[in-house]
Amino acid sequence: MPTTAPQNTDELYQALQDNDRRPYGRTRTVTAEELVDAAEQFGEPAPLIHALLELQEAYTYGSEPRKSPVVFARLLTLFDEQPDAFDERLSHMVFWRFKWVSHALRQLPEIPLASLRQWLTEMRDRYEKAGHGLQPYYGQAYQLAAHVGEDTALAYELWAGRTRTRFSDCEACETCERALYHLAAGDDERALRAWEPVLGGKESCQEEPSRSISHALLPLLRTGRTDRARELHLAGYRGCRRNPSMSQEVGRHLEFCALTGNEARGLELLAENRILFDEVDSPLDQLGFLTGVEVLLQRVELLGHGELPATGYAGRGWTVSALRAEVRGRADDLAARFDARNGTTAHSDRRRARLERAPLLDALELTLRVRSLDDMAPAAPVAAPPAARTAAAVPDALPELILRARTLDDEGHPDARACWDRLRTRVAARDYAHPDDPAVGPLDRLRADLLAEEASRMVDRNEFADAADLFEEAAALYDDAGTPGHATLARVSALLATAEFTVRDAEGDAAEAAFTTAHASMVRLHEETPGLAPHHEARLLRRRVTALALRAQGTRDEGHVAAVFAEIDLLHEFATRHDVVAQISGALLLRASTHAISGDLPAAVAEIGALLDRLKAHGPAWHLPHTLGLRGRFQLGLRDAQAAHADLTEGLRLAADWPADTIDTARLYGDLAEAALQLGRPDEALRHLTRSAELELRHGSRVDAFCAYSNAAQLGLDLGRTEDCIALLDSLLTEPDVASGELDDRLTAQLRLTRARALYAGEDLKAATTEFVALAAESAGWDDDPGSHAMIAAETAVLLGESGEFGRAREAADQALAAHARDPRYEQLSNCLRELGRLQAQQQGSDGLSDALAFLADAGRIADAARAAGYEARGRALDPALAYEYGRVNAYAGQYEDSLVALDRALTLLGGPGGDRDHAGEWAECVRLAGAVEGIYLERPAPALTRVDAAITRLTALGHTAETESLRSLATRLRDEE
Repeated sequence: MPTTAPQNTDELYQALQDNDRRPYGRTRTVTAEELVDAAEQFGEPAPLIHALLELQEAYTYGSEPRKSPVVFARLLTLFDEQPDAFDERLSHMVFWRFKWVSHALRQLPEIPLASLRQWLTEMRDRYEKAGHGLQPYYGQAYQLAAHVGEDTALAYELWAGRTRTRFSDCEACETCERALYHLAAGDDERALRAWEPVLGGKESCQEEPSRSISHALLPLLRTGRTDRARELHLAGYRGCRRNPSMSQEVGRHLEFCALTGNEARGLELLAENRILFDEVDSPLDQLGFLTGVEVLLQRVELLGHGELPATGYAGRGWTVSALRAEVRGRADDLAARFDARNGTTAHSDRRRARLERAPLLDALELTLRVRSLDDMAPAAPVAAPPAARTAAAVPDALPELILRARTLDDEGHPDARACWDRLRTRVAARDYAHPDDPAVGPLDRLRADLLAEEASRMVDRNEFADAADLFEEAAALYDDAGTPGHATLARVSALLATAEFTVRDAEGDAAEAAFTTAHASMVRLHEETPGLAPHHEARLLRRRVTALALRAQGTRDEGHVAAVFAEIDLLHEFATRHDVVAQISGALLLRASTHAISGDLPAAVAEIGALLDRLKAHGPAWHLPHTLGLRGRFQLGLRDAQAAHADLTEGLRLAADWPADTIDTARLYGDLAEAALQLGRPDEALRHLTRSAELELRHGSRVDAFCAYSNAAQLGLDLGRTEDCIALLDSLLTEPDVASGELDDRLTAQLRLTRARALYAGEDLKAATTEFVALAAESAGWDDDPGSHAMIAAETAVLLGESGEFGRAREAADQALAAHARDPRYEQLSNCLRELGRLQAQQQGSDGLSDALAFLADAGRIADAARAAGYEARGRALDPALAYEYGRVNAYAGQYEDSLVALDRALTLLGGPGGDRDHAGEWAECVRLAGAVEGIYLERPAPALTRVDAAITRLTALGHTAETESLRSLATRLRDEE
């Protein structure tokens, strides 16, 4: 909104233009109301007319139909009283907007049907008096008949059979009306044929194709075109989401989700459109939206999830069941009011038909983020995959349960976790009575067991500081219980967790010292605790090895690696002597990992192969999935993607035999995605990445999950699946912890950056530019990462340039240059500045030449600095690319001699076509432009033809025949010019 009222008409017109760029909604509408008040102060009709037109548009597309006719009445009065104030364009807008008023009146059940017909008569009389054709009037008459539920055959023929006029609705809107007529007659195929120009992108307008898409979704499903329906759902929903004037379309997308097994996505989209419950002032739009909402909620409730939270009217929390009851009451009332006004049952009948539709598909995968209703529940339990192995039954008797948990824990068995979970629940109960059984021991020992087990889970989640505290607390309770071996093991585990927490913020020597100190303390505790049970001593030795392995991983020091191998030998010898099977396997696994740390991947693969043979023969079987996954990771490092893919696939198959929270299947899927990429199977990789992210999310590892989803989104974008990418990112960015800023801000920024690039790839330049501008402003504060800000600001500048906003583009480019000075991004900045120069010259010609050359001068300074720094571009070399751009910019500005000089310099720098195809293509394009400038614009066809023919000969001799096509076409034209 303007901070101050316009002081003159020039300021008013500028404010109207600024408001016209805003999205429809309360901000635009309130500003338009203020501008009407301001226009009235000038006492001139023209400013007031323009302000009223803007206000009516804001009301119409802001879903406030009660106010639109009132504004139009003022316009019509001005038109009758001061016709000279309306030029041809303003007069056209007045006659055009008779249709807007007809549409607004239909949306209001309190307006009598007689008044609607009277307005149509007024429209007809006005059109006839002005000599305008009546096809638009008959169009409105047909739409009223369809709204009321009368026989529409005659009304349709009177409209559709007439020739279009300049006041007819756009072709896209009329196409939709014709298709809806066939759809109402039950002819899906004919409706879809009629819709094809709109659905195929040949016809469009402000509301199209979004409106047509929403209606076409179910006919597409009914006729078996599921892939097309999926594609259009993604594109169409994005065009109408959060838009009050398109709330009916949002409702149809919710219905589509409900009828295709995508109830969870439907609830997600409902949450995203929460504003529509309160900001839609059109009763007809409310009815359409609420009916779509009810179809969704009804389906969720029928599936037994009525208690799920749902987003509804502001002011209270809702469950699915409660919101459905509220929505049903409001929608029934609206339908009854329309039917009472119209004297038919059409709206109740249509609403009933939608609610009675059966699902059309059991499941249609709509997005890359596949979610179920179980995923929507707060603190949803992790769903275990189908298991081939039946887990051991958890004992009911308390002493047996305690002993079973400890035995399985000593073995490292995955089923131990279920026993501990059961025990944790029972011990927390108010009526818990600890068994008086010497074999079980005192309550302090059991409490210590539970603390130690919880600490181990925290370690798995990288929550090292909290884990260390719990291990220390457990150690104290073990001391009280008289079990020193357990206490020592807990303290050793605390030492390791503390070291891992410490190295997060430590570097170099400090990190090395943390693990060295931890290991020394472990050895001391080991020596001071006599009589350790073999399985405890083996686990303690395992902790010692791990500390040294983590030190070696950070330093890659040969001496440290040798120390790890020596400690592994100690562990292996001890575990073998005492037959501690799990730790024999652990020692061999650590040996293979240490080979990998030292850079000897072939030895690591050989070592782990022997381990796999042992595991298959002697167990433990639950080590197989992780071990296969590790070998697969090593094979990826050796670029043996085929072998890696086989191992990782087998690891996932075997992981299904064990509880879902005991095997890191998310990591297996992530590595399998990498293998698929190396094998050239990106679509398969995309499936594995999204599966990995989903599992991370279910296990509470939200940062890892969003990183995996970010990679999936980028891969989707690389594959050209733009709408999939945008839909995935839209879903992620509405997650509560993302929207509230709790997630890592750089990760959130990466998600938004990928989305902005996807919007640009999807040709939504306005939305992409808005997001880039916001990101550039935020990244300006990244003092620790100026290079990323430089990159974002550079991309923002180019988008602003494409929109013709070169003043703002210059500001963004200056921000990029300032950040580049702190953390160079030579290639990105050079590309940006060259493109800005080209855009300004192309759009503004000679008027923009000076500013365009300033961009190129900046690019020249960057090229000089890059050359001095010894930087080599990954793409086009900076100097010839800059010379070529000087050629283009001068050509756009009509400076053809300067253009030719620059292009000749570019050719000199390029040196010739060479054998590389990309280089040859760049060289050929430079020759083509030089030939065109010389032969056509400078009117010297003979030397230009010599230049071009010589280039064709050179390219042909090198086998670059494809690169000669544009040159041959130019040569033909030059011969015609001679």
